Amino acid sequence: MSPAPRELDFRFPPEWALHDATWMSFPRPDGQSFPGRYDRVLPNLTNVIRTIARFETVRINVPDRTWAQKVRDLVGSVDVETIEIPTNEPWCRDHGPAFVVDDEGELAVANWRYNAWGGKYPPWEDDDAVPKRIAEHLGLRLFEPGIVMEGGAVDFDGRGSILTTRDCLLNPNRNGNLNIYDVEGYLLDFYGQERVHWLTGGIAGDDTDGHVDDLARFIDPNTIVVGVEDNPSDVNHAATTSAYEQCRQLGYDVVQLPMPGPVEIEGERMPATYVNFSFVNGGLVVPTYGHDNDDRCLAILRERLPGREVVGVDCSELIWGLGAVHCLTQQQPRPESWKEQA
Repeated sequence: MSPAPRELDFRFPPEWALHDATWMSFPRPDGQSFPGRYDRVLPNLTNVIRTIARFETVRINVPDRTWAQKVRDLVGSVDVETIEIPTNEPWCRDHGPAFVVDDEGELAVANWRYNAWGGKYPPWEDDDAVPKRIAEHLGLRLFEPGIVMEGGAVDFDGRGSILTTRDCLLNPNRNGNLNIYDVEGYLLDFYGQERVHWLTGGIAGDDTDGHVDDLARFIDPNTIVVGVEDNPSDVNHAATTSAYEQCRQLGYDVVQLPMPGPVEIEGERMPATYVNFSFVNGGLVVPTYGHDNDDRCLAILRERLPGREVVGVDCSELIWGLGAVHCLTQQQPRPESWKEQA
């Protein structure tokens, strides 16, 4: 077998390291992500793109030149590049490339397999091929773990630790032939890390079986923020308070963020949470939902990240796809300065 990234001193940088760009995949009306509400979602989506493009280049996968022009018409004169790579759905955090970097500044891609969160939404063949196609487009070395993984299932402290959930990564619909020790070995080897912190739980409406990017996130090497629902009668109260207590046992500074309360569309509970934010160069882009807690959450994050512009973007329609800002995006680190905070 070829050496894994860890053996060659490649590692996955934390999201607050400097970026060359943010990657996204543009949805089509015939996709499964926004049934019956595609046109209502587009304003939210284009605002996310425009907001990120204020801070750094946005590279968007599109199926062809016609769609490339449509995207440019929608987003206007912002820093966006379109790349003709077809996708099934827009959730680039999960199907996009995991960029790893070594101390010499070489950028490479870990090509995790993708099966639409345990085979829930076929077809997914185009999504599964995205990391390889981006690596070819950029001329990068490709590492092949050979197992299913999604970017929203993991978070990183920049000091060798991975935060994830048992509910997702140990679900038999991903890699049913692997046990916890096998999965942990793959994570460490192909992300170039030293340890894994396992949480349990997930929020209501999350179809990913408990992605950590809806539950708890690092905002610096020492701090985890957890969305905590303080209403005891809400379905998210038990899982989020449990996640907060679990994180406190890990030795980090743990900060509570509020939850936006029940967000429902067409009678369905959506996985609305503020921790599905995305780091950009000099900023943090945070989903909001038109709730009283929007401003409270942004204020907490601004206090904790004083050198960073914290921007809220409305995701009250976008959440119909069961994802928000982090789910849509995948950062490409700047190789020569990946150790620097953006």
